[in-house]
Amino acid sequence: MSAIHDATETDGETPSASVKVWDRFVRVFHWSLAGLFLLAFATSDEIKNVHIAAGYTIAGLLALRIVWGLVGPRHARFSDFVRSPRAVLAYMRDVARLRAPRYLGHNPAGGAMVVALIVMLIGTCTTGYMMTTDSFWGAKWVEEVHEAFANLTIGLVVVHVLGVLVASFEHSENLVKAMITGRKRPS
Repeated sequence: MSAIHDATETDGETPSASVKVWDRFVRVFHWSLAGLFLLAFATSDEIKNVHIAAGYTIAGLLALRIVWGLVGPRHARFSDFVRSPRAVLAYMRDVARLRAPRYLGHNPAGGAMVVALIVMLIGTCTTGYMMTTDSFWGAKWVEEVHEAFANLTIGLVVVHVLGVLVASFEHSENLVKAMITGRKRPS
């Protein structure tokens, strides 16, 4: 388990004011993905070449993040934060009661959100690519599925931001700042 108490071992030394949690790749990926998705969403009907370039860049970032989720440092690995549905529901129940444990890396709900966003974005990228092929050129259903994936992603982003705000409040820490600096307080 990666609850905070499991990650505060200091070998008998006084704990530092902060510890490194998210590496540079995870942070650059996170903010680049957010910016590129916003760019793609904003240019979907207006500037097709920018929309398509943003989509291909997102697809490349997703591929890199999946690899990094398998071989990257501890808190970047899926094995560190992907939990069973039962664990996610138990965590959400604890959040509702304002007694959720603090995690140094992603909590179970955050891990579920990472997976959900990756899946939605893969669906968005795949259907976007399909629309550029001869087989699916002009297929209205592919465009509708593409738009549905994009709109579901927007919904997930809203839930993600609300979750960050709730966790920041519940544990008295600025998670947005932590995703910029990569550092959190150890306990």
